[in-house]
Amino acid sequence: MDKVLNIPQYEMNEEQEKKEILRKYRALLRALKPKLKPGDKEHVRAAFEMAVEAHKDMRRKSGEPYILHPIAVATICVEEIGLGVRSTICALLHDTVEDTDVTLEEIQREFGSEIAKIVDGLTKIANVIDTNLSKQAENFRKILLTLTDDPRVILIKLADRLHNMRTLESMKREKQLKIASETIYVYAPLAHRMGLYNIKTELEDLAMKYMEPDSYKYIAQKLDNTKRERTRYINDFIRPLKEKLTKANFKFEIYGRPKSIHSIWNKMKKKGVTFEEVYDLFAIRIILDSPPEKEKEDCWKVYSLVTDEYIPAPERLRDWLSNPKSNGYEALHTTVMGPHGKWVEVQIRTQRMNDIAEKGLAAHWKYKEGNSEENRFDKWFQQIRDVLSNPEANSVDFLQDFKLSFLAEEIYVYTPKGDIKMLPVGSSALDFAFSIHTKIGESCIGAKVNHKLVPISHKLRSGDQIEIITSSKQKPKAEWLKFVVTTKAKTKIKDSLKEEKRKIGEEGKAALVKKLESLHIPATQQQFEEIASYFKINSSLDLFYEIAIKKIDLTEMKSWSYNGDKIVFPKQDKPGLDDKGDKPLSKKDTELIIFGESSDKIMYSLANCCKPIPGDDVFGFITQGEGLKIHRTNCPNAARLLANYGHRVVKTKWVKNKEISFLTGIKIIGLDDVGVINKITNLISGTLKININALTIEAKEGVFEGNLKVYVHDKEELETLVEELLKLPGIEKVERFDSEPSP
Repeated sequence: MDKVLNIPQYEMNEEQEKKEILRKYRALLRALKPKLKPGDKEHVRAAFEMAVEAHKDMRRKSGEPYILHPIAVATICVEEIGLGVRSTICALLHDTVEDTDVTLEEIQREFGSEIAKIVDGLTKIANVIDTNLSKQAENFRKILLTLTDDPRVILIKLADRLHNMRTLESMKREKQLKIASETIYVYAPLAHRMGLYNIKTELEDLAMKYMEPDSYKYIAQKLDNTKRERTRYINDFIRPLKEKLTKANFKFEIYGRPKSIHSIWNKMKKKGVTFEEVYDLFAIRIILDSPPEKEKEDCWKVYSLVTDEYIPAPERLRDWLSNPKSNGYEALHTTVMGPHGKWVEVQIRTQRMNDIAEKGLAAHWKYKEGNSEENRFDKWFQQIRDVLSNPEANSVDFLQDFKLSFLAEEIYVYTPKGDIKMLPVGSSALDFAFSIHTKIGESCIGAKVNHKLVPISHKLRSGDQIEIITSSKQKPKAEWLKFVVTTKAKTKIKDSLKEEKRKIGEEGKAALVKKLESLHIPATQQQFEEIASYFKINSSLDLFYEIAIKKIDLTEMKSWSYNGDKIVFPKQDKPGLDDKGDKPLSKKDTELIIFGESSDKIMYSLANCCKPIPGDDVFGFITQGEGLKIHRTNCPNAARLLANYGHRVVKTKWVKNKEISFLTGIKIIGLDDVGVINKITNLISGTLKININALTIEAKEGVFEGNLKVYVHDKEELETLVEELLKLPGIEKVERFDSEPSP
């Protein structure tokens, strides 16, 4: 775990430290009190003492005693996730096997095999360093393997990540970026999928605080400034509802809560609106105290009372009472027109539903008691088990597929017989075919959705009824991978293609063996791998395949020789050399790349997906074959790169260099008026002396949208340009635009 804490100057003597450790430990016991059975306290104490002893010489980055981290993680498990005694013991011990001399055997002897198994799942398994594989992705996969035995592993892991994020202040900037990216990429969606909405929200906000600090501060400040008027509005909105609910004899709580900074930011980006234009800055929540048999009926009665008072937007009704999410979430959401013409989201749920929404899995089991609806979670776990049982999958692909398949929101679709199937959002008819059976997927040629014929790539929507059409002549094709999202479909298609590739590759292998024999080079697996590496190919299977399809010409092997140990290849330029081509970049060189003045020393290129310019917050990424690429930290691909390939990230910084200009794009929206283009070009080229590379303007019904590409020296110059353009009459909006994320 990352040793971090957000106390800038840590000063405490040994006596104060001991008191602080005991104070935090006692607070943990108080939180755990309702769950303690006879003998439990002694077990927790034993775990605490073992952890204190194991971590006694360790400190966090802030200088604080390390033991405070496991105590904090255990406290999050109890107070915020609602876990019990065994999970507390595991949380206290979660870093002992990884970071100290304590062994798993000792934990098993002391606390039994159940706790040892969970601690083992929480222990990072030492990885063989392989630059083609992401260490984080591989580690995450190993954690998921344990999840299927005991989901508490993931819950404790989330508590651990939450504490690390809360205390990320004292880490170096590049470590903050890596951890925050991993959090937004994997852990926040996982918390969401586990039904831990509060934790998911906090993880997203904290990650944004480090990845996009300016936007985070801007929204936080705006929320703070509008707090008073928001509170007044919420009170006005709630007043008539309170009267109605009291009159109808409901036992209830009603309150307004602000939306998270991250979700407001997402809305602003997705809809291209300003903070002031985001209508749902808060949600009203009504929590009912209803007996289990009346829950559904009561929620709908309350919905009726709310919509009597305020007019609803019918297309914004979300009914998760009839169809709970697979993570157990149940509620009714509706959006209504409140006072002063403002849309307001209202969430209606019972106390039990609220428990499940806040404590996720832990509450889910508390209420289980044979309720058949609850087995959706178990189905979800079973799907994960199936995927994890495939040992072939590359970790990074696996992580990407896992995100799309298991961490996305789901849709509900029906078989021709009316059985319900759960699939991730974005699934195609082909995903549905594979979800029924591998053979049906492999031979699928089309589908009927709601009795209409559609292609296999057709995207499904909730409520669709699907019938699959098959043919014995059909075979999986590579392009299928472009429109399936479920891990099962991807894995089965890849397996089938691999088998086909292997058959074709047999011919390539035979040709290669023959060629090697003629050169007196032994045809061993080691030589195949060396040759694959020489051609920059990932595996010997790909090598054989490329030889078979004549992509690699074996005649160029005539200049190779063998020195009794290795193949001697002719010299060739290798990526990663400096521009003189004579020495690789040393570790020292790659720690800090400075652009501008020293740009002649190191070859780098600017990523097309986000077009960075000086002044942007950036990081360097070592690509395979294309050298160093510079990305903005808020690039659409940043989270994926930083989370999956943290070891290839290089610290970067700009140095001002007024000699170099950078191409960037801006979008202008305004009222279509005579001479508007003239005003824009005069300002840019004439007044500001900025070169225009391209300009396209489209006008429609009195509104124009212009896309401009200009050469600027840095972010400052771009910001001045945006400000000046906004001052022109009739210009409504000016913003920088980036290219789309690369596939």
